[in-house]
Amino acid sequence: MSERRIAGGVLCSAAMALATTTGAHALDEVSMGTGWLAQAEHGGFYQAVADGTYEKYGLKVTILMGGPQSPNRARLIAGQVQFIQGSTLGALDAVANDIPTTTVAAIFQKDPQALLAHPGTGIETIADLAKLETIFLGGDGYDTFFRWLKATYPGFQDSQYKPYTYNPAPFIADPKSGQQAYITSEPLNIRKQAGWEPQAFLLADYGYTGYATTIETQVDLVENKPDLVKRFVEASIIGWYNYLYGDNAAANELIKKDNPEMTDEQIDYSIAQMKKYEIVLAGDAREKGIGCMTDERYAGFYKAMVDAGVLDGTLDLSKAYTTEFVCKGLGMDLYKDMAAN
Repeated sequence: MSERRIAGGVLCSAAMALATTTGAHALDEVSMGTGWLAQAEHGGFYQAVADGTYEKYGLKVTILMGGPQSPNRARLIAGQVQFIQGSTLGALDAVANDIPTTTVAAIFQKDPQALLAHPGTGIETIADLAKLETIFLGGDGYDTFFRWLKATYPGFQDSQYKPYTYNPAPFIADPKSGQQAYITSEPLNIRKQAGWEPQAFLLADYGYTGYATTIETQVDLVENKPDLVKRFVEASIIGWYNYLYGDNAAANELIKKDNPEMTDEQIDYSIAQMKKYEIVLAGDAREKGIGCMTDERYAGFYKAMVDAGVLDGTLDLSKAYTTEFVCKGLGMDLYKDMAAN
């Protein structure tokens, strides 16, 4: 079965399933705010716009691109957007601050956050990074996953921390340094600038179990318009299958339209890395579908963050997420058909 035929099959199935519910009704207009400039890491959402999946689910979706100082989370709280690209820590922080938002799907089973080191310097495991003199980290990284590293792997020290300004030049110049990175992005830029491939350690493969690229919405929307939430989540899931394994050309054009600095090379690299490191299809998602979340994963990650001093132990974890709309196997039959061919 060809990729184009697979994508068409997904959309056809979606259309048949919704034929009795959407009919000729007017589309529900909703907005989705991303967490950064348009990129392949948002591809499934753009795919569902580009190939008509959202429309087949009775939705007209506008994607609001994020970026530095993006107000998309504030827009969600204010009800100006209905959905945002979130994270597990973001959801837990919302609970801590009595903000009435919740997570309804987890597109990335693995957080793409990684640490990089120079090749040929004796850094072979994530624990070896504790030997480095310097690790360039953003402020959020220092306050979250670096605390987890210190609590999990002996030897990491606050003295290693230097601010990361999203310019890899200081890391490239210092072989005794490390740097935070998205596994789907920065390694390519470093390879192009330095001429060598950095050692990459995906934190998710070493016990950092938070979800990423989650879908967050207002609690009020879940309680009062669950069908709208369900349709958005399911259409987004289908979009991600089609983006990763179908014809994604139209989605990539939309990404480049929103972010003219994005290149085909970077898009191709990001997609390849998402597949190589099983960012989207791993763990529970392999059997229960893209977007799946479990109580066990949330509880385990929450405990790790409490143990690391990132969060206190008094949060009502149930307020951070709901599994009502995921883990139902949506799209798995088509994915298995793809894998077999």
